[in-house]
Amino acid sequence: MLARANRIVRGDDYRTVVRRGRRSATAHAVVSVVRRLDDDRGPTRFGFIVAKTVGNAVTRNLVRRRMKAIAHGLLPSAPLGYDVVVRALPAAAQAGWPTLLEDISRSFARGVEKAA
Repeated sequence: MLARANRIVRGDDYRTVVRRGRRSATAHAVVSVVRRLDDDRGPTRFGFIVAKTVGNAVTRNLVRRRMKAIAHGLLPSAPLGYDVVVRALPAAAQAGWPTLLEDISRSFARGVEKAA
């Protein structure tokens, strides 16, 4: 589970990342990354968007839990001061763990490169 310091919780923060962030898309997810200017030494924060197009509530929660576990694994190597929003696409419901892990990890790395 992600600590509160590593989560995006305000709607304004989600909107900022999605609108101004650098996007990197795969078949299963779109990862938006933005560097925070006001708190560039603060922890990297993650947010997740899983719409009803992904599936029913059980499927959406499964996808969200997988994305949170992936983000938790990325935290030790993540640079400080970034906000990241991961939006699941409908194909994420059928994706296996290794595929989702690879897609989100690769997209996160590309997004950080672009946003730096």
